[in-house]
Amino acid sequence: MTEKVKNKNCKAHVSVMKNILGGKVLAGKEITEQLPFIFFLCFLGILLISNRYCSEKTIRRMEVVQDSIKELKSESILMESDLMRMNTPSEIEKRVKENGLNLIDPMEPPRELKVKK
Repeated sequence: MTEKVKNKNCKAHVSVMKNILGGKVLAGKEITEQLPFIFFLCFLGILLISNRYCSEKTIRRMEVVQDSIKELKSESILMESDLMRMNTPSEIEKRVKENGLNLIDPMEPPRELKVKK
C-alpha cells in the first residue's frame, strides 16, 4: 500500500514537472488573468533595484566629499597655524633683518593724534 502511495506521488511530481517544462502552466487561465499583477510586481522590483543603485551612488559621493572636507579642514588648520606663527613680533623682526630693511622697534609707545574741528 505504501508503494502505491509513493508511486502516485512520484507520478504526480512527474506530471507537474512536465506541465512546467512544457509551458502548460504559463498558458493556463489562472496565470494569464494574473499577468498584469505579475508585470506590476516586476515593475516594482525594477524600481526598487534602481532606487537602491541611485542611493548607493549618492552615498559613495557623500563619502568622497566628506573625505575631501576632512583633508581641506586639516589643511586650513595647518595654514592658520603657519600664519599665526608668521605674525608674531619676533618672526616679523627676524624677517625684517633678513630682508635688510633698516627698520627699528620704536622705544616709546605710539601717541594718539587729536584733530580739532
